[in-house]
Amino acid sequence: MRLEITRRSDLAIRALLALSERPDRTKAAQLAEAIGTSKGFLNQVMTPLVQQGWVQSDPGPTGGYAAAGELGDVSVLAVIEAIEGPVDTGRCVLEDRACAQRETCALHRPWSRAREHLLGELGAQRLSSLRTTEDR
Repeated sequence: MRLEITRRSDLAIRALLALSERPDRTKAAQLAEAIGTSKGFLNQVMTPLVQQGWVQSDPGPTGGYAAAGELGDVSVLAVIEAIEGPVDTGRCVLEDRACAQRETCALHRPWSRAREHLLGELGAQRLSSLRTTEDR
């Protein structure tokens, strides 16, 4: 994927933060309201989080979502890549194509350095260091 943060990634991070603060299962409607989305869109966001093993999903009237363990050490980059797909560091900054390494644009070097720095920061940023929506 191109390096971008979408609403889905933001909601996924918010959902993980919300679930990490709750000892019990949370109904989808309650979680959706807590993070500011619809129940239908929440399901799209939660599927990759369940697949990663970060969230447990229990169906039925007594079901809901729960953290599947300690989420504090999960990196922001890991969440983004779970939602958006792996970051493709070989993408051109100007066009949606692979970078032509032999004929690079004027921005190739500074963009590559900036992208590496940003990926390093996102990889080092742990969920435990982020504030919840109530803390903002």
